Amino acid sequence: MRAIVATLFAIGLSAAIAVAQTQAVPKAPAPGSAATYKAAEDLAAVLKGAKPTAGGMTTSAVANTDQYRVNIVRRDQSAGAIAHAGNTELHYIIQGTGTVVTGGTIMPGTGGQPATIANGVTQRVKPGDVVIVPADSPHWYSQVDGAITYLEVRWLAPK
Repeated sequence: MRAIVATLFAIGLSAAIAVAQTQAVPKAPAPGSAATYKAAEDLAAVLKGAKPTAGGMTTSAVANTDQYRVNIVRRDQSAGAIAHAGNTELHYIIQGTGTVVTGGTIMPGTGGQPATIANGVTQRVKPGDVVIVPADSPHWYSQVDGAITYLEVRWLAPK
């Protein structure tokens, strides 16, 4: 599952649809079902033991279904700008600080450099802050001060 999450970040949702079609994605619990519970200690242990991707990101899945994705994400470095087609995303900063850029236009990287954002809105973030990224909106952690950890909640945006 961590590989799927890393793939979504690395190549964006549109390309990841092809990957998801070959993977079994669980359906969301039916209305009236019991809640999903994951102990903080268990999530922290998974995150600590996870190997970072080439982009310096590790994830610990909380609940990932066909309707939503909930993960704890740790970034040790900046990564390229992305946008998720059809998905709104919320980041709740748990630890660390950094700079996030949202909106604007994704500018493809050149010479092996990651994609960036032109004409976006730049915001410093710290523990307790919330960032809500509308569906299809570019976003990018342009600066990570050591490391940043956040709860990521991604859900299908209404059509």
